[in-house]
Amino acid sequence: MNHRRLEKGFVHVYTGNGKGKTTAALGLALRAIGHGYRVFMLQFMKGSKEYGEIKATEKYLPELTIVQSGLETFVDKENPSPEDIALARQGLDMARKVIMEGNYDLVILDEINVAVDFDLIPLDAVLDLIRNKPTHVELILTGRYAHPKIIKAADVVTEMHLINHPYYDGIEARKGIEY
Repeated sequence: MNHRRLEKGFVHVYTGNGKGKTTAALGLALRAIGHGYRVFMLQFMKGSKEYGEIKATEKYLPELTIVQSGLETFVDKENPSPEDIALARQGLDMARKVIMEGNYDLVILDEINVAVDFDLIPLDAVLDLIRNKPTHVELILTGRYAHPKIIKAADVVTEMHLINHPYYDGIEARKGIEY
């Protein structure tokens, strides 16, 4: 493989109730691609091909691989379906394989914090990924409800704080902006 490698990859956590966690991760992906790095994104709890990042990647960004590991419907935190759990665990297995192979320089685990909070995947498995990732891999974990142990294990932590959002005025999520 003849592309650049990071000398030291860090672990980032983008969490909080504000908008912009996935967007920030995608911005970092775009920046990394611009410098010749390979990027992999696994989206937990998402299964819709309507997300703008999926369409853009297919059309413009072959250096960014995005895999979704979820259903198109929302997960019921109090009663996740067996399929929700199975898809999240399959996603975790894929993430582990991708990270440990070390072929990607930047790996984004989108909504993994929510998957942990909803008990779809075990916290210890995520902490194990953080501890054992190859040195050159930059790892991004997004989603609300980041566990304190994940926050402690990270090198960079950003909390998106919600101040205002049109959702509270009854405005639905907009194509190209929220998804």
